[in-house]
Amino acid sequence: MENAVLMDEVCLTIPMDHDMELVAAKTGSVLAELNHFNEEQIEEIQYAIIETCINAFEHSQSEDRKVYIIYIRRADELECKITDNGVGFTPEDQHNSISQRQGIHSDMRKRGWGLEITKTLMDEFDIESGENGTTVSFIKKVTS
Repeated sequence: MENAVLMDEVCLTIPMDHDMELVAAKTGSVLAELNHFNEEQIEEIQYAIIETCINAFEHSQSEDRKVYIIYIRRADELECKITDNGVGFTPEDQHNSISQRQGIHSDMRKRGWGLEITKTLMDEFDIESGENGTTVSFIKKVTS
């Protein structure tokens, strides 16, 4: 995922507490503004950070109850790596979660699409997960 010259790297650790995902999103927003992302792109970055952090809060079962975020700002892109030290998951777990939504009430079916939506909003997207935790990485490129 590394293809441009590194300009800045910012590391942030947040507790898994109410609204702390907003701190992570605001940090991403400031870095995106420095890279001259447009307003829509900044909102997409914020959405991706918020959804990924909330997923970690709700599903990781992390004993340290922390999320670790690395923001990597390059001349033409912003990369975010969001990590928890939780139980991890397999692609089958994610597939089963999606297929289980088919038989539930339509209001409840709206939940659980955060990572899928994030995948479509970002230019690059990757998940690494195992018994020691999960890292979701994504890159958004600056476009005019």
